[in-house]
Amino acid sequence: MGVFSKYLLRGVIVLAVLVLALQLYFFLAIGWMRDHNPDMTSFMHTALAQMREKNPNARLQHQWVTYKSISNNLKRAVITSEDARFVEHEGVDWDAIEKAYENNKKKGKRIKGGSTITQQLAKNLFLSGERTYLRKGQELVIAYMLEFWLDKDRILEIYLNVVEWGNGIFGAQAAARHYFGISANSLSAEQSARLAAMLPNPRYFDRNPGSAYLTRRTQTILRWMPEADLP
Repeated sequence: MGVFSKYLLRGVIVLAVLVLALQLYFFLAIGWMRDHNPDMTSFMHTALAQMREKNPNARLQHQWVTYKSISNNLKRAVITSEDARFVEHEGVDWDAIEKAYENNKKKGKRIKGGSTITQQLAKNLFLSGERTYLRKGQELVIAYMLEFWLDKDRILEIYLNVVEWGNGIFGAQAAARHYFGISANSLSAEQSARLAAMLPNPRYFDRNPGSAYLTRRTQTILRWMPEADLP
């Protein structure tokens, strides 16, 4: 074996060890979340850094609430909007991904991503918003880890507490306070549907609350909410 081959082999081994170490970190971190609530997510850190570029004293709006303290209306609305088969799949809905791919191919651009709530949580907790195959692959791995360690209601609880609902607004409680001046447990069906409709692009809809699309999407979610299964 030549010198170059030896260095190449060593490089591959080091890279493999680093990748495995990273996976172990994710695995143990998620196991910790069975009984502990995450304080800050990757998306929160990024949002806060962006806000502090303009205002060094900027702070996020975020307050953790328990699963029971979040309105069932919001749970149904988010499942209806983001992941109708949430209680059935094991982290990844391959049928939804295939349908999204075919739809995007037909439209000639990316319209839907097919990501489950579990995948979105994986991305929000640990990853970035960049769209690369490497990031997507890691997202899938973490999604299966989440489903291994956590019950569906715990996954939904964490998701609803960390998902972004506007510039610097994270979680159901902060969103309910910001948009409606109430607690997350008091959200009505229509208010919940509106919040769910914002999720694909929360910062845009925070700035454009009068969007015609937001109104139409809210009514669609509201119509299908009774069909949603809760964990």
